[in-house]
Amino acid sequence: MKLPFLVQSWRRRCTAACRQTLLKYLFPILILISFVTVLLVDNFMPAIAQLPRQEIRGVWMTTNDFDTLKSRDKVQDAVSQLQQMNLNTIYPVVWNSGYVMYPSALAQRAGIQPFVYKGSDGHDILADLITQAHHKGLLVIPWFEFGFMAPPTSELALNYPDWFTQKRDGSQISISAAGEVMWLNPFHPQVQQFITNLVLETVTQYDADGIQFDDHMSLPSEFGYDQYTVALYTQETNNPPPTDAQDAAWVQWRADKITAFMVQLNQAVKQRKPQAIFSVAPNYYDLAYKFHLQDWLSWMRQNIVDELIVQVYRPNLQSFVANISRAEIQEAQQIIPTGIGIMTGLRNNPVPMQQIKSQVRAAQERGLGVTFFYYESLWNDAIESLNERQVGFETLFPSPALRARSE
Repeated sequence: MKLPFLVQSWRRRCTAACRQTLLKYLFPILILISFVTVLLVDNFMPAIAQLPRQEIRGVWMTTNDFDTLKSRDKVQDAVSQLQQMNLNTIYPVVWNSGYVMYPSALAQRAGIQPFVYKGSDGHDILADLITQAHHKGLLVIPWFEFGFMAPPTSELALNYPDWFTQKRDGSQISISAAGEVMWLNPFHPQVQQFITNLVLETVTQYDADGIQFDDHMSLPSEFGYDQYTVALYTQETNNPPPTDAQDAAWVQWRADKITAFMVQLNQAVKQRKPQAIFSVAPNYYDLAYKFHLQDWLSWMRQNIVDELIVQVYRPNLQSFVANISRAEIQEAQQIIPTGIGIMTGLRNNPVPMQQIKSQVRAAQERGLGVTFFYYESLWNDAIESLNERQVGFETLFPSPALRARSE
């Protein structure tokens, strides 16, 4: 009750000249307050809209790294070294050549795993890696390297021949970087259930931070002419599959089927472990879609991809830069952590440190993270000495870029 009375009293006592004088002095102050308010709002809003995304600094650990993975001491040294390099994510292989790299009750029941990968003292290598990496603040995202791929000599191929697809001429073999392989039929419900069960076993059995699928979670475009797929396509379209494997509608139909499965797989993973990172590491989009029916851009637009790492294994810097500057990568950067897969060497093809530095720099200049393929090639079978390689990698990232774990 007192405030209105005081205002009225001031109005009665203060003359028009008095009020005009007060306004004269108060007006510049009011203008200054308005200016500062606008300035603060202008600067505050973009800070919310453009929060920095977690930078991916990762390394794949392959079957070539098994000598390291099976030793607790070597894993401890590896994790410590990766922490010193200011990397933040490890992608260890868990599905390769038709076998899993951990004790799997599912694989045992399916009769596809006549052995179990164990550490040198009989320990679970994946559990040990996860424990040690988490102790050093690194994420661990197990990697289903072979996807729908399996060698013809694997128990999976021998025991479940109806699960595999074929080319139009009836052949089932294709040549990959892993040698001769066959392809599980991604359209077959039993295959889909098998892969889903393996993935769920992994994310449930271990304190992993997510799961990753690469360019083999796909199907070469010449495949899909098996009896099951032909019948399904004919039923849905009233036409047999085109003889041209590159027919646009036939490509899209198969790609859409794989996309639908990946949506279901993502839902299953998130239901079991909502915070799990659903990571995808494909080839660049044109190659992935046209020749491997992998429409990862659609996956991303359907919000089932939590991070993207595009494999760009090009020695030529100009070609490398052109591939990492593609529109779909720029689109991905706006919504999810995005990185580039960089080749650090193969046993028969060492990569010089200068090439690695140039490619990392090019990725960083474009706001992209990086993941190195693969761990042992960081140091071994290199042109430079071990010391030169270690110094070179330790200077790539002068400061940490931590990725918080979602508990």
